[in-house]
Amino acid sequence: MSTKKQTIFPKYNKILEQMGENIKLARKRRKLTAVQVAERADIARSTLYLIETGNAGVAMGAYFNVLRVLGLQDDFLKLAADDELGRKLQDLELLK
Repeated sequence: MSTKKQTIFPKYNKILEQMGENIKLARKRRKLTAVQVAERADIARSTLYLIETGNAGVAMGAYFNVLRVLGLQDDFLKLAADDELGRKLQDLELLK
């Protein structure tokens, strides 16, 4: 079974790279090795490496499990939480 590779434009890829770096720094602040985090998140060490480099091909569940191991699982709730554009569009619709 082949999977479709996600295409991320270079300017947006920087966001993923920064997220990966943030995850890596969080792991290091907790003095956890990559092996420890990978085992606790039930992923391969190589997958953790991909996460820490911001690879778009890694499943969202793997990202979540790493954040869970680091105690940052609630950060997932921040994704798209402040939908400023969506609220503006909704407000425009209400004015009609």
